[in-house]
Amino acid sequence: MSVVLGYDESPGAERALHVALEVAAAFGEPLVLVYGAAAPGAAGEEYRAHREAVRQAGRSALARAVEAADEAGVPSTVEVVDEKPAQALLDAAERHRARVIIVGSWGDSPIRGALLGSTPHKLLHLSPVPVLCVPTAGEPGT
Repeated sequence: MSVVLGYDESPGAERALHVALEVAAAFGEPLVLVYGAAAPGAAGEEYRAHREAVRQAGRSALARAVEAADEAGVPSTVEVVDEKPAQALLDAAERHRARVIIVGSWGDSPIRGALLGSTPHKLLHLSPVPVLCVPTAGEPGT
């Protein structure tokens, strides 16, 4: 089993990283760090250049999370996937037999998340495993 974390260096993802490290350590599970890097559009040289830039941004973001996992003594795996974030996390959860998927929130209202299709909102409705949404510092209840 594992703990899957969607990570993109946002404030919500930073808090989620700390929670994911605590959960992974408590259960003695490896942490799977996932960055969904699907680039918009799908044609021409511009698409390939943009896709590689997004993938590089994902690798850079995940390098910071790997350092934090190493410091916490939690084994980790990195996946930069050419899928939208929610689907990338669902697929990683299935591949790694996830105990839980952890994501940060951006403070969007539930209605805004439903209308715009936020990653946490999609995961809550589609995931067969529990989803833990970690609020950004300063959100109500934090």
